[in-house]
Amino acid sequence: MKIATFNINGVKARIETVLRWLEESAPDVALLQEIKSVDENFPREVFEERGYNVETHGQKGFNGVAILSKLPLEDVTRGLPGAEGAGRDGVDDEEARLIEATVVGDHGALRLIGIYLPNGNPAPGPKYDYKLRWMERLQARAKDLLAQEMPALIAGDFNIIPQDEDAKRPEAWTEDALARPESRAAFRRIVNLGFTEAFRTRTRGDGHYSFWDYQAGAWDRNDGIRIDHFLLTPQAADCLHDCWIEADMRGRDKPSDHVPVWVDLAI
Repeated sequence: MKIATFNINGVKARIETVLRWLEESAPDVALLQEIKSVDENFPREVFEERGYNVETHGQKGFNGVAILSKLPLEDVTRGLPGAEGAGRDGVDDEEARLIEATVVGDHGALRLIGIYLPNGNPAPGPKYDYKLRWMERLQARAKDLLAQEMPALIAGDFNIIPQDEDAKRPEAWTEDALARPESRAAFRRIVNLGFTEAFRTRTRGDGHYSFWDYQAGAWDRNDGIRIDHFLLTPQAADCLHDCWIEADMRGRDKPSDHVPVWVDLAI
């Protein structure tokens, strides 16, 4: 089963780009972030016409996540548990940042958790506090997921640069919410529960990025960062064939500032 995560930076702005990508690359499952659309306005018909089942958790103009799947999607849930009082300024967290579903492949079931983790800038500040609280809640969900002892993954735009080698210019990100020590420590706490960070099991070293800013010729200079990740439970990690970044998508017409990241699992 080939699964991709892709922050598309707006489904309306990027619809032709996404459709062309689906036709060329043909993922079995695509986890999308930043759809920037309420559920009722998401153009589900164009994806269904191409054989995909569609589930969304949307929000007007911001955030939003979706799952496209060639296989039926079961037990769909939306939102990260613990939302009560967990939003900014102590209100309930209503931001559309997580969607879950189960797919059944030729060799069993796989639980999918697609996320769009808060950016957190400017840091320090309320937005950064929200990011860290969100990661605490994600850690709790991750513990529950591991306790189920089934193949599962958490994937999406984590807005985390795990290590200096994951940025072309790490010194430029030292005080940024994506690379601050507290952010990296929160990410490690989740991974160290027992997850496998899929890309780094297959590829070592620097120069591997999934995001390039639109400004200052970042793509032409390969001035990127790696912030889109797959975390696999032990049962999913046992099924891992490969994980890779589809970097050439950034050079296409009307690209997102992110590119797809893939895993191939024997499920």
